[in-house]
Amino acid sequence: MARDWARLDEDDVRVRPGRGSRPRTRRRPAHEDAVGGFVMAVDRGRYTCLVDGRPVTAMRARELGRKSVVVGDRVRLVGDVSGRPDTLARVVGIEPRTSTLRRTADDSDPVERVIVANADNLVIVTALADPPPRPRMIDRCLVAAFDAGLSPLLCLTKADLAAPDALEEMYAPLGVTYVVTRKDRPVDELRSHLAGRMSVLVGHSGVGKSTLVNALVPDAERAVSAVNPVTGRGRHTSSSAIALALPDGDGWIIDTPGVRSFGLAHVKPDDVLAAFPDLIEGDAECPPHCTHVQDDCALDAWVAAGHADPSRLDSLRRLLLSRDADEA
Repeated sequence: MARDWARLDEDDVRVRPGRGSRPRTRRRPAHEDAVGGFVMAVDRGRYTCLVDGRPVTAMRARELGRKSVVVGDRVRLVGDVSGRPDTLARVVGIEPRTSTLRRTADDSDPVERVIVANADNLVIVTALADPPPRPRMIDRCLVAAFDAGLSPLLCLTKADLAAPDALEEMYAPLGVTYVVTRKDRPVDELRSHLAGRMSVLVGHSGVGKSTLVNALVPDAERAVSAVNPVTGRGRHTSSSAIALALPDGDGWIIDTPGVRSFGLAHVKPDDVLAAFPDLIEGDAECPPHCTHVQDDCALDAWVAAGHADPSRLDSLRRLLLSRDADEA
């Protein structure tokens, strides 16, 4: 039997007769008193936000619906923003993001997962040994960086165990900036690339992300793990992403849990091509919906005419093919 509705306000408010419920409104509160905050960490539905230099614990307001709140987000908060113990604020709004780093669980998963928001750099941390480097993982991270509009930085760690020459040669045609670190040397060169920016560190477990974080932020005290001698893989020591301020307020780094896969189901070929300005113009002659790895791709003729170096086209296609390859 259909229920009767008693209309209290012609535009906005309705109440269910006999239920004793208070009127519901379609108008969301304006929250003119909301203050700005920066999401530093997310843990089981609680958000640690920086508000005027102090950490404030908050929960997400119901009115945000399905909108995710992630590390790096700039948000609006109401409620108790004093930061005192046992107090709780509410996140009622998310400011527009300047960048969004995403990944899917695998290449067939249609669900995108936002890792961090508003980052400037993607630091791809790769060990030269123990565990051995995985170029396909590097390529996938590069694709994700180009898709998100982030500046990629390749950080080659554990140079005291192996030489970086092979990887340097492999990524030279891509023009990717890289730094080399080792356990017994300071990380000054890496620090110079991070100054004044928000940078997210991504890589397999055991490659040395937490070691780098501890060197960059001495009081971070991030847990460091050893690599399993049987599998050659590291253990997940960082369980969730966390933003840490560099000393003297000179930027932020976001440490993320070690990943074993980086799905790219959400990335289209043209999003990758956008990172190759010397090839973009040649795309105009490509057939509709060209994958840029098919036989009739016009980029071959573009390169043959001398408009771009062949190694650049090879690199583009390597990145595109990495979306469909295993990350081993």
